[in-house]
Amino acid sequence: MEANNDYTQDGTVDLRGQPVLAEKTGKWKACSFLVGYEAFERMAFYGIASNLVVYLTTQLHEDTVSSVRNVNNWSGSVWITPLLGAYVADTYLGRFWTFTISSLIYVMGMVLLTMAVSIKFLKPPSCENGVCNKATASQIAFFYTSLYIIAIGAGGTKPNISTFGADQFDDFNPHEKKLKVSFFNWWMFGTFAGALLATIGLVYIQENLSWGLGYGIPTVGLIFSLIIFYIGTPTYRHKVRKSRHPATDLLRVPIVAFANRNIELPKDPSQLHELDMQYYFSTGKRQVHHTPVFRFLDKAAIKRDSNTGSRLPCTVTQVEGAKLITGMAMIWLVTLIPSIIWSQINTLFVKQGTTLDRHLGSTFQIPAASLGSFVTLTMLLSVPMYDQYFVPFMRKKTGNPRGITLLQRLGTGFLIQILAIAVAYAMEVRRMYVIKMHHIKGPKEIVPMTIFCLLPQYVLLGVADVFNAIGLLEFFYDQSPEDMQSLGTTFFTSGIGLGNFLNSFLVTIVHKITGRNGGKTWIGDNMNDSHLDYYYGFILVMSTLNLGAFLWASNKYIYKRESTEMKDEFVELEGKPIDLLP
Repeated sequence: MEANNDYTQDGTVDLRGQPVLAEKTGKWKACSFLVGYEAFERMAFYGIASNLVVYLTTQLHEDTVSSVRNVNNWSGSVWITPLLGAYVADTYLGRFWTFTISSLIYVMGMVLLTMAVSIKFLKPPSCENGVCNKATASQIAFFYTSLYIIAIGAGGTKPNISTFGADQFDDFNPHEKKLKVSFFNWWMFGTFAGALLATIGLVYIQENLSWGLGYGIPTVGLIFSLIIFYIGTPTYRHKVRKSRHPATDLLRVPIVAFANRNIELPKDPSQLHELDMQYYFSTGKRQVHHTPVFRFLDKAAIKRDSNTGSRLPCTVTQVEGAKLITGMAMIWLVTLIPSIIWSQINTLFVKQGTTLDRHLGSTFQIPAASLGSFVTLTMLLSVPMYDQYFVPFMRKKTGNPRGITLLQRLGTGFLIQILAIAVAYAMEVRRMYVIKMHHIKGPKEIVPMTIFCLLPQYVLLGVADVFNAIGLLEFFYDQSPEDMQSLGTTFFTSGIGLGNFLNSFLVTIVHKITGRNGGKTWIGDNMNDSHLDYYYGFILVMSTLNLGAFLWASNKYIYKRESTEMKDEFVELEGKPIDLLP
């Protein structure tokens, strides 16, 4: 049978499981519906995260360390729960239905959170004559229950919406494959737009008008964006799950390799077990080529022999999938320290800003959390420049379609992050000097420095995120085994989540250790009588050492080599056309 070029060649189908027309589905036509949702979801998330530390200290009257810890724990949960959501998508429901169910949970959490800060008996009473009553146990329980329902919803939406967007491009179509190179850049551009609206508009509304209105606006926006998402359903392409339990298949590789540990590997990798190309055409799977790393795992693909007694072998493609996950885990480990730096934006950077002069004019005061908008604004300005100028320029120099490799992109971002935390350290040293010169001691005394002196650290983190935030998302999607791209993308989200938990742990430990025996704690309720500069210096040293570890891991990493042009190869080998439609 001759292949029908009107249909997608990667085996994608519509919601009913039927082959889809390439011209009428997918590409940016479909992604436009998805980007709209992502922009509103990011507005909702950052509308909470960027100012949550302020709400906890001013409304729930928590101390600094507790509020930072609680913000980090919640943010960490939002970024960790995608592990479960991705597993459910890859193994059972698929990306579309996992996202659909989870998005409704997310909206329910947003509605409950809006109620928690709006309804009188659900929120703590206002302070009177300087006396503030703490929230009741039931009020605190309702508030945090709402937050963690959002975290559960995010677990199913976050790993699946971006990968579902990437699924709209056919890797077997040269034109669509080229379009996909820019997808993650512009995808993140949409998320930055939502974050910018949150950090500029919502945090001001929360602090100056109403917390309920500040949470209610993104809730309504999220509901609206979901309606738009479902309107686009006829244009979506859906990947067919090739394996019922892809994670189980990968776990089998080290088990079989260990069972075959005493069997000698063949010198020629072509003698390892692999299915013929006809199988990959009939199933729509992609064959992954052999790589020379983690050679022990190759023993899982030793062909079964009655004399050796080896187990039923895995294929080379399955073995390479396990190698990919192992290599990605190495890269993932060295992204944790950079995630600690990123977690400062919504916690200690905000507390630092509350001590400075925030006046713009005689009456208007900038919310400390609004300075986070400069991270987003920098990214919004930098992404088009990166995509339209940097990539084409470097493409001519290197011949790489991406301009630079994925790991080079990450390394550049990590280096800029180190520079950002170095600037934050220097600025905090300056703030402490001014405090000493003016004999400032009180926790509510304003340090005579403009809050805009913190701007360089925010801008540098914005530039860094263009390289490493987008780069990480693209790297883990691109390098994941075909059947595990949702789960693979959670390397990105879980790294950020664990970074938040690590920062929560570090803040708690540092506070306890440095505050022993009546000593001056590095991170105290009184930011004017602490040593935040020491904490930033500590992170700076860790980040510099981590960059060395990243360079070592990058040098060892070998990129995935899979057959995306198998059609031409197979036709050439067989001398006859193959119908690629399922």
